[in-house]
Amino acid sequence: MIISIAFMKPNVPTTENSDDPGGKPIGDLAVYIFNAVEDEWSFISSVSHDKVRLEYIEDAESATDCFFLAQATESNFCYISPKDISPEYIRYAQNLMKFKDGEVIVPQMRSHLICEDLVRDAKAFMMLVSKAKGYKRIVLTAYATTPNLYILKAKLEEVGLTVYLPESPDIDSAWTVNFFGSKSGIRQLAQMSQIKEPDFIMPDGLICVGRFDAAKIAAHRYQKNHGVVIKTNKGSGGAGVLIFREGELPANYQACELAILKAMNSDRYWDEYPIIIEDLVNINYAFAGGFPNVEFKISKSGRIDMLYVCACKVTPKGRFYGLDISNDIINDRQQTTMEDMGYFIAEQYAAAGYRGHFDVDMIAAKNGKLYVCESNTRNTGGTDTFKIVEKLIGPDFMDDAYTVSRSLHDWLIPHKYTFTDIAGNVEPIAYSPRTKEGVIINSSNSLDDGKIIYTIIAKNKRRAYELNILFKHLLETNCQLSPKRAAGETD
Repeated sequence: MIISIAFMKPNVPTTENSDDPGGKPIGDLAVYIFNAVEDEWSFISSVSHDKVRLEYIEDAESATDCFFLAQATESNFCYISPKDISPEYIRYAQNLMKFKDGEVIVPQMRSHLICEDLVRDAKAFMMLVSKAKGYKRIVLTAYATTPNLYILKAKLEEVGLTVYLPESPDIDSAWTVNFFGSKSGIRQLAQMSQIKEPDFIMPDGLICVGRFDAAKIAAHRYQKNHGVVIKTNKGSGGAGVLIFREGELPANYQACELAILKAMNSDRYWDEYPIIIEDLVNINYAFAGGFPNVEFKISKSGRIDMLYVCACKVTPKGRFYGLDISNDIINDRQQTTMEDMGYFIAEQYAAAGYRGHFDVDMIAAKNGKLYVCESNTRNTGGTDTFKIVEKLIGPDFMDDAYTVSRSLHDWLIPHKYTFTDIAGNVEPIAYSPRTKEGVIINSSNSLDDGKIIYTIIAKNKRRAYELNILFKHLLETNCQLSPKRAAGETD
């Protein structure tokens, strides 16, 4: 099958909110393209080992269901996916979100640059064009704004379609995506902003080029501070980060340098991109679990909206595996500090021309300081959860609910369980629109990788964590779990 399509009703554009008695096609077609691998391609393509590179690709592409579910909050939409989405999961999404007309198009060209793949796959491209011609314009959004997205926009315009990119910068400001979204870019912004916003600080560190110099600098910092963090300029979900704590490296300087160099020798991205070396922060886990985060959206007009604050869940090795969203995560003073810093950064982004979603990852330190860690200028690990919870609970979801989102790696035996199996096993605690509480399964594709992605919505933290424990208990009781469950994914 060349194109995977799921029609929830006949493919006829809606005329809702129309004064046209003839029922002519009118309105916008919401099109979302899940281009996570495309966004991370500079990093992924520089991973030296074929097996590891493929694992990164599979892990990223398997999250497509998550953003399909988020896009299903729209009434009528078209979703461009790198992978098929099972009919069972599409029915699940429709029952949950009550959308009217949803269609999935999967380009069969497989360069992993999905915008280009869509253009090159004539059948997939024409399927989108045929659907869009019934509407006034395409409102095109994506996981990330990439150069390829602008190419796709131009190709659609060449065939006579009107295309609007509400969550992307104008082409002359497209540089802001990679600049502010890189480890070096946000660090430069922090240095430039010291006078205007003295609270906007990052862990002490520097930027260098080349793994040999990086190993020397990192070894020196490790000897001095008993810990060090090394980051490539733009990694992926914790990949491209090395964290060394006290006792994990040799005490001798030269041996320490060689050990760091050995850890960096496995991938060529350490030589291809700038390297950031930072002091290891002594984390205050009492402050939002140590890793608070805030997400914003800058509209096309430049308006800044704060979407939510959350506590990120991160393993000791730096891998992100979930978040908690609620106004109860931190106290008012702490939240004000986070929001003020976030708004300042948002104002700098907006002034430079950036548009769309972004977040600010922070680290709470035991010295009382709140450090900015990085900024992701794209949809994030919480954007899909935010859209789902806002749809189900309403705009006051931060006050009215406590949300837990988790991605548990290697919990299941790969390819052993279908979505129907897992949904059936946890059915007693499935989300109920009546009680506005329960578990949502966010992905079917991820089950093939042994990974389970889910969201819990409850009235408060205590109840959310009770449901989380019960969810894991149901998995342990009804499923054969993997013996190599990922370490550090504890709560």
